[in-house]
Amino acid sequence: MQLHATTILTVRHLGKVAMGGDGQVTLGTAVVKGDAVKIRRLAEGAVLCGFAGGAADAFALLERFEAKLKDYPANMPRAATELAKEWRTDRALRRLEALLTVADARHTLLVSGNGDVIQPTDGIIGVGSGGNYAVAAARALVAHSPLDAAGIVRTALEIAAGIDIYTNDKILVEELECQR
Repeated sequence: MQLHATTILTVRHLGKVAMGGDGQVTLGTAVVKGDAVKIRRLAEGAVLCGFAGGAADAFALLERFEAKLKDYPANMPRAATELAKEWRTDRALRRLEALLTVADARHTLLVSGNGDVIQPTDGIIGVGSGGNYAVAAARALVAHSPLDAAGIVRTALEIAAGIDIYTNDKILVEELECQR
């Protein structure tokens, strides 16, 4: 049986970056938890980290990313790059199946086990089974609504929850002020 732990959305808009996630965890076709917390504040609250994929894998990566942030304080992109390099080259880590989205006051990044560290052009990243639905909704809301970043994340995740069976409406949103 496959464990699903999804959906995460990050939006950078109007001077803020917001990251949100739903609370659903499923095992096969059964919901086993409806209020999981998939967003964490790291580096004394200066970095947001969201994860999708296997829960145990995601927590292992989250711990490693937190250690990289301590190695490279005030340089979140370098910490993410170092994690991606280690994830890709370490024999045990290579087997981990999860994705991380990370954001600080200046950067929003997607980090994968293939060695990818991707910064979106439009400041919007969605991962997990409902990620693409959430991204589509967020892009429409950025273009056609007066909502702030947190409002866009919440609304887009609610839309994704109405479409994707692995996403629920128990949504947690965290927000940071942006810097230029």
